[in-house]
Amino acid sequence: MAQRPFDLARTRVTLFEALLRARDMRGGKYPILEDHERKVLSYDDIVRASFALGGKLDLLIKRNETAGIMLPTGAGAVVTFFALHAIGRTPALLNFTAGAMNLKSACEAANVRKILTSRTFIKLAKLEALEAELSKFAKLIYLEDVRKSIDFGDKLIALTKGSFPRVFAAKASPDDTAVILFTSGSYGAPKGAVLSHANLVSNVEQGHSHVPFEPDWSFFSPLPMFHCFGLLAGVLLPLFTGHKTFLFPSPLAVKEIPTLIKETGSNVFFATDTFAQQYARNADDEDMKCIRLMVLGAERVRPETREIYEKRFGVELLEGYGATEASPLISVNVPGRNRHGTVGQFVPDLEWRLEPVPGIEGGQKLYVRGPNVMRGYLDPTKPFGIDLLPQGWHDTGDVVDVDADGYIRILGRVKRFAKVGGEMVSLNAVEGYAQQVWPSATHAAIAMPDTRKGERIILFTNQKDAVAGAFQEWCKAQGVADIAVPKKIITVDDIPVLGTGKTDYVALGRMAADLVARAEAA
Repeated sequence: MAQRPFDLARTRVTLFEALLRARDMRGGKYPILEDHERKVLSYDDIVRASFALGGKLDLLIKRNETAGIMLPTGAGAVVTFFALHAIGRTPALLNFTAGAMNLKSACEAANVRKILTSRTFIKLAKLEALEAELSKFAKLIYLEDVRKSIDFGDKLIALTKGSFPRVFAAKASPDDTAVILFTSGSYGAPKGAVLSHANLVSNVEQGHSHVPFEPDWSFFSPLPMFHCFGLLAGVLLPLFTGHKTFLFPSPLAVKEIPTLIKETGSNVFFATDTFAQQYARNADDEDMKCIRLMVLGAERVRPETREIYEKRFGVELLEGYGATEASPLISVNVPGRNRHGTVGQFVPDLEWRLEPVPGIEGGQKLYVRGPNVMRGYLDPTKPFGIDLLPQGWHDTGDVVDVDADGYIRILGRVKRFAKVGGEMVSLNAVEGYAQQVWPSATHAAIAMPDTRKGERIILFTNQKDAVAGAFQEWCKAQGVADIAVPKKIITVDDIPVLGTGKTDYVALGRMAADLVARAEAA
């Protein structure tokens, strides 16, 4: 399998230059991108379309404005992204599943006054109510209208610029802001991560030198581009390394995606454990046998998921770990070095250190620093202000254990520990216990304030016949400490998830608070 040694010098370019460098390597006519509309774009197509669209956007978006992008994953979003870079504008990718309140906060923090979107997308995604709310504080620019205004003269100019792209593309430094992405908001309000060109190109190079890819492999990604995993792994990595990528607008199409993987013959696939299980349940046995490398991130990979893919499709699942603030790849298992229960080894050229967390035994908090780690978070109190990282170190908030071979085991987030009777209890561990009792269901544990013990644990599950007694009996038989056993189990139809596939613990907290309030009022 092909791997490229990590070369820091290769990272000192802008995103647009990295695209042009890949075009030079593969050839302008190489078919590099396809989406659900089944139109294939070459490198030349992307570059010319970027200049054509960019020429119009140059008149609509001021140089000191951040341009919001609210589009589904697909060719249109990719061209819009590079069109903004061609004219020297900074895109902020907006999570349209986050709700109007979070989006308003994001736009204010990133100085977004104009949002690029699509009427067709808004209609298909039933986002009319969100559209109405956004229009109260930002101007919505519909790409259908912009494209209609592109005439023959504009196309001729784009053709000329596409022939000499390095002459006409806006000049930028690798250290300039390339994109603003917002953290998932799994545990609170999303924060704006400011990523430079060098951050993202570095992470592409780190991934390509760490994970073996055959030159003729093609990618399939249904992950949203507003999530860093989807942007880097599904778009920038294949585009910059010369691997064709097929983009699908939503990971929720669990019946359609397995069929498309087979139709496109895709070899590299990215997903989360939750979605991977659903794809397997809806797939025919032959649908995903073309996959040669499948990476799951954003949540723990369950043993049942590994078993399904190994038995039915002959696919070995690789678990990885990342953070928006790290562009996002921090570590990943690879074929031949796949240690189950870990998220692999650190990517090249990434420094790390561990610090103890009071009250938590067996793990320490992870800090990372390197060329892929962001400049800092947006400072919402200052226009274009950035709260820079101290000495470049990012506090991941994750409690981990790193073994002698450098494999990382995630024990949980600092926020994912409950303090019960003065003792720290891992909520991730509680979810793991529930998985042992009811392996085919999905579970989520949260902590609620308790006047007697400080905090108490509540377990949510979609196991229909789940009862606290059965869970408590299992825990007792296994010697689980009593403080780690939830006394209340709430059965729900579905565990709420964010657009990225992560469990929405904020929503679960609201549900629990509402249930407690109703019980107290009764």
